[in-house]
Amino acid sequence: MSLWARLLKDEEGQGMAEYGLLVALIALVVIGALTALGGNLSAIFETIGSKLGEHVPGED
Repeated sequence: MSLWARLLKDEEGQGMAEYGLLVALIALVVIGALTALGGNLSAIFETIGSKLGEHVPGED
């Protein structure tokens, strides 16, 4: 049987260790991105908050 046929026929699933490693990698990427963009995100949300506070619809 050829390699491709064996790979297509193989239905064995992932183990919990692989899923754990994947979750850990995603968490590291998210933490890194939030750390790098943390100051900028804070400034953006402060700007949005101040813009929303300038005019409240229905209070004319």
